Amino acid sequence: MIFKRELKRNLKSLIIWSVVLSGLILLTLSIYPQFAEQQNEMNKLLESYPEPIKKVFGMNELNLGELMGFYGVEIYMMTTLLGSIYSAILASNILAKEENEKTIEFLLSKPVGRSRIVTEKLLAVFVNILILNGVSTITSIIGFQFADDPDVPTDTFSLLTVATILLHLTFGAIAFMLSSMLKKTRSIMSVSLGIVLAAYFMNVMAGISEDLEVLKYFSPFKYVDAAQIINDNKLEPLYMFIMAAVIFISVITSYMVYRKKDIAV
Repeated sequence: MIFKRELKRNLKSLIIWSVVLSGLILLTLSIYPQFAEQQNEMNKLLESYPEPIKKVFGMNELNLGELMGFYGVEIYMMTTLLGSIYSAILASNILAKEENEKTIEFLLSKPVGRSRIVTEKLLAVFVNILILNGVSTITSIIGFQFADDPDVPTDTFSLLTVATILLHLTFGAIAFMLSSMLKKTRSIMSVSLGIVLAAYFMNVMAGISEDLEVLKYFSPFKYVDAAQIINDNKLEPLYMFIMAAVIFISVITSYMVYRKKDIAV
């Protein structure tokens, strides 16, 4: 009951985010053929970019004249950042809004325990995130057809997809945990978005300055770096373990806190 209701309540936002993200992916991939044809001119232009900027976006390690290199620099950044923002917004509202909208009393009057509420809402978050990633993945495959040679390394593309999903689940789980702790949805959303943007900013700063390189270890965005995945054709086990651990701890904490939470009705 709760799971289905949450899917319906969040369907509109899911459609909007899916359409916007798909449009950006298709629009960007549609310019790849022209980009590849003018590769020499574009390489000269990129050489004028400051080295730190090229390092941040992987331009120093990926070839923009190749489809996967172009995808890693231009598309992957959008799917990871925008998807993380969507995940944070979705998860930060899903528990606390029951108290804000004064519907929690009605919900608890039903033969439904708090653990079940957490479980079904958490499942709704994960399903929405998986759907958004499924849409962006299918859209990317369609967009690849714009290229003269649309064949892409399936294993590499699959690794990028898995990394993106894991990143979104990480931020979604953190925001969900905050939603179980706090009561005001605006505060939760602000903190959740702040965490996403701070993590992205730390990744950027780590790339710009060698003195701040230590910041990359605190940013999940660095854990799913496109250049490293494409060049090594693998996911770093340590980084994947850290994100999985964050998800697990966040989920367990959500259950523990919400069971004992003094809920305002």
